[in-house]
Amino acid sequence: MINPNFLLHVVIRSVLAVLVGILIGSERARHGRAAGMRTHVLVCLGAALTAMTSVYLSESTGYGGDLTRISAQVISGIGFLGAGMIILKNNSKITGLTTAAGVWATSIIGIALGYGFYTGALLATVLVFTTISLFSKFERSRRNTEIIYIEIDDMYETNRIMSEIETMMGAEISISAVPPKSEFHGHLGLNIIVEETLEFEILRLKEIKGVVFVEGE
Repeated sequence: MINPNFLLHVVIRSVLAVLVGILIGSERARHGRAAGMRTHVLVCLGAALTAMTSVYLSESTGYGGDLTRISAQVISGIGFLGAGMIILKNNSKITGLTTAAGVWATSIIGIALGYGFYTGALLATVLVFTTISLFSKFERSRRNTEIIYIEIDDMYETNRIMSEIETMMGAEISISAVPPKSEFHGHLGLNIIVEETLEFEILRLKEIKGVVFVEGE
């Protein structure tokens, strides 16, 4: 016989899983990451359901086996999803590690919610959110090298454009040519490397004639 309060627990744990996914996923979405709010909600809710399924099977069948067996597969299986978020960019810089780790942590929080371990789940949610939102600002403030990707529509204007960029930014720069992200014929992609922390709005670079795209790396 299923505990009459079990349905209430399912609702509470499911709602909390959705809220946790929204909270953590919204921070990633603000940074334009592929794994945003929807991904985190689905991962957290799915992980919570695996734990609740284990509890349900135990209560409905009276089977006293290992309740963590199903949930254990989530922890290892989520690695396949996380691997798809890690990208090696043209400048040999790896991105997506924080998002992948966040999804993995969110899945474990979901498992904790599914088992009713509210204290640990909510504490972990606060710490995960604090880590990915506040520490990212701290890391950026300590970073000495800034990398900016721009795309120009005429490779023969490279020298003029770089001269104007150097004047506008007021800093010494170096560049490396990369394939254009737009793949338009005649365009040239450039990684601008600045060996210092900038207090500069990079979107201003689009004011320079010939610059058609700007993105911070």
